[in-house]
Amino acid sequence: VLAPAAAASSTATSGDARKINSFMVCGTRFDVEGRYTLLKPIGHGAYGVVCSALDNTTGEKVAIKKINKAFEHLTDTKRTLREIKILLHFQHENVIRIRDILRPISYDRFDDVYIVSELMDTDLHQIIASPQPLTDDHCQYFLYQILRALKYIHSAHVLHRDLKPSNLLLN
Repeated sequence: VLAPAAAASSTATSGDARKINSFMVCGTRFDVEGRYTLLKPIGHGAYGVVCSALDNTTGEKVAIKKINKAFEHLTDTKRTLREIKILLHFQHENVIRIRDILRPISYDRFDDVYIVSELMDTDLHQIIASPQPLTDDHCQYFLYQILRALKYIHSAHVLHRDLKPSNLLLN
């Protein structure tokens, strides 16, 4: 469920006027820069909500992850910062890239974090659950890509810690 919020508005922040688009997504308000137009919800969970969006500057589709109340609990704040730092550092074709971190509308009310990343078509869980049969070649190809990504992140002494089919995004 995606709908424009009651007010899409222009907001000035620190002397810098930016157009802000507001949308309601699965009961969560998204306030994103006018550069982005939200398209549809992709998923939601304890971490927040993810939507596909159109980058009106480049014409590319992206994913925007909103982490609600990112600073409410110290553990969650550290986890979010760690994820951002690691993903900004990584440069590998099998590891998702962060394209942008959206600036808050107001630093006085900076509660939520918006992470813009590549948009992937699906995840491994949806592929496994689909009626389409997976051949041995498919399985070998997926496993090879997963192992390439793991080798890369492990070479940086990083462990994923939540490796499961729904966290393996695919194009």
